[in-house]
Amino acid sequence: MKNAWQIVKTAPLPKLRNPIFIEGLPGIGNVGKVAIDFIIDGMKAKKIFDIYSHVFPHSVFVTEENLIELPKISMYYKKMPKRDILLLGGDVQPTDEIPSYEFSEKILDLIEKFHCKEIVTLGGIGLPAVPKSPKVYITGNSKELIERYAAKSDLDKKLYGVVGPIIGVSGLLLGLSKRRNIKAVSLLAETYGHPMYLGMRGAREAVRILNQKLSLGLNIKQLDREIDEVEKETLRRSRGMEVPKSAALKKLQDKMMQGETSYIG
Repeated sequence: MKNAWQIVKTAPLPKLRNPIFIEGLPGIGNVGKVAIDFIIDGMKAKKIFDIYSHVFPHSVFVTEENLIELPKISMYYKKMPKRDILLLGGDVQPTDEIPSYEFSEKILDLIEKFHCKEIVTLGGIGLPAVPKSPKVYITGNSKELIERYAAKSDLDKKLYGVVGPIIGVSGLLLGLSKRRNIKAVSLLAETYGHPMYLGMRGAREAVRILNQKLSLGLNIKQLDREIDEVEKETLRRSRGMEVPKSAALKKLQDKMMQGETSYIG
């Protein structure tokens, strides 16, 4: 497809030291998106790429300024004392199989330019009811990396039988990176599997674990305050109102709402 992908450089490319790449895109409960947005804001990460595509959902979003914007995915970086961080977040992710593969390969091409050899993807496990205390599971393409993240944490390594296939970018990055000898893990937080539900508490648990393991310096109490504010606002607007931007994700999420427990990247 002509002009299917447009990658726009928004700043000079930095020289990064042994970076870790963290991805969080919309999916079940928007767990990955909520988590990565908080990390990007909390770390004051700098944007280096905007990615647009003709295979993203055919819609535009209305901003708080009552203007429209195309859906996009952006890459950021943050210099750290030990290992630098690359981050990927955005409004959407590809909804069909071939574009999802193409997008994941392009992202791997980008991070390889920074000599990245470690990936963390974030997402949600959709449950039939709202979990009171969301668990976070870990899987990946490297036993060594799984053990490193799971050590001295409450991550659950026993994911087999809990979910079916991990569909979407968060899953494909694990599989495709293995073919490039890049180690990768995914942190999957429990959340309610309803298309309109915002899984902020699951996102909080994933952020808490990353903050601990990677010394990101994030203020988790600030996220707790944001959760309280969003829950109050959601309760107030719950009758007849949609979670912002959820319509563009509906096609993606509908594919995964066939069983009691499901997951989408």
